[in-house]
Amino acid sequence: MVKSLLDKFNAKLNAQGSLIKSISLLVGGTAGAQLLLIIMTPLLTRLYLPSDFGLLAAFVSLLAFFTVISSARYELAIHLPEKIEETVAVTVLSFIFLVLTTSISVICILLFAEPISVLLKVPHLASYLWLLPFAVFFVGLYQICNAWYVRQKQYKDIAGTKVLQSIVTVLIQLSAFKLATFGLLVGQTLGQGAGSLKLSLKSIKNTKEFRSVQFHQIKTVAKRYKSFPIYSTWTGLFNTASLQLAPLIFLSLFGATVAGLYALTLKLVSLPISLVGQAIGSVFLSEAPKAHREGRLNKLVLQFNKKLVQVGCFPIAILIVSGPELFAFIFGEQWYKAGEYAQWLAPWVFLQLQWTPLSNLTVVLELQKEALISQILTFFARFGALFYAIGYEMSADHAIQLFAVVSAIVYFIRMFWFLNKAQTDLKQVFINNITYILFSMSVLMLFKLFFLR
Repeated sequence: MVKSLLDKFNAKLNAQGSLIKSISLLVGGTAGAQLLLIIMTPLLTRLYLPSDFGLLAAFVSLLAFFTVISSARYELAIHLPEKIEETVAVTVLSFIFLVLTTSISVICILLFAEPISVLLKVPHLASYLWLLPFAVFFVGLYQICNAWYVRQKQYKDIAGTKVLQSIVTVLIQLSAFKLATFGLLVGQTLGQGAGSLKLSLKSIKNTKEFRSVQFHQIKTVAKRYKSFPIYSTWTGLFNTASLQLAPLIFLSLFGATVAGLYALTLKLVSLPISLVGQAIGSVFLSEAPKAHREGRLNKLVLQFNKKLVQVGCFPIAILIVSGPELFAFIFGEQWYKAGEYAQWLAPWVFLQLQWTPLSNLTVVLELQKEALISQILTFFARFGALFYAIGYEMSADHAIQLFAVVSAIVYFIRMFWFLNKAQTDLKQVFINNITYILFSMSVLMLFKLFFLR
């Protein structure tokens, strides 16, 4: 009798702890990978010019437009089927579309590399764009493999590949600095390839279902999840456009140096937080479909949101209170302005941290239409801010500030809209945000007042 009760108690503890263990695995791997990149960034900023980072930003922006639709968004549906045969069929379908998209990217680069470079006012960018199709394939393959491993709850493998990607990226960029911009681009491309190839080879080798999938199964899942290419593709494109047009426009208007400062600042501010959010989002997506079927999705959403606020409150508060001084101390006095940009970007990044994992609600609740509408509104809000900056000939500083403020507002509106769709306690979400961020800022301001005078 006593043994039976103890077994039940242990089982309950293990069930409660599995979520924390899953998050810890992915967050640990992601944090380690990003910590390596952050540690090496001060060295990279001394080996490469800001204009090199500006061209890297342009390359990444163009890459994003292809990779967001590389699998026709079918990779998002990998998490949904209950049967392994259907999951395999969706995975294979995603790969078929990836091959097609990669082929299209080759044609686009052959035809439009020169016109794109001239439009962006950086003619020498054309000589590097042949790398783009390789990057499209590697990033798209990683997205598919990541979804497959999340579906199988193999978080340790995902965490390992993230560390591998960072190591390969950093080693190549450090060793190829004499190649200037090309060193950054080839490091970015091959870093992605290292992780995607490792995951894909292991999954094919260990899963016999991939070798027995049939065409009619692929056709069935393509029809069952057709809302993903019909709606989510456009959602992804508008989301990418609203984010990636900014560095391209800054590059064209203010030159590669300003674009590089903006892009590197946004990367430094958002990567450690947003990628931890993506790791948590992978766990959320693996848990949410079951929670939805059992009628406890709203509680799960509130639980995850609170954890995300707790993760992000102190880093964001540090940026708001001491962003310029921090950047100047780490990267040199010439990066003080970048620290000011970081202060303006901080609220946007804090909301992005919360929304990135929970945006998977649109997948779980199959709200593709609503997601598309919200993304179109986001696109026009951000694009409107950029056109306003162009029309009134705003300085680079004011244009970046305006874009950051508008981005924070639209993230706030979208997050609360979809949390409401999940019947989440919005009042508690708001209280959690205000309480934790004010507490963090108060502690840091007192510390700065009494210990850093």
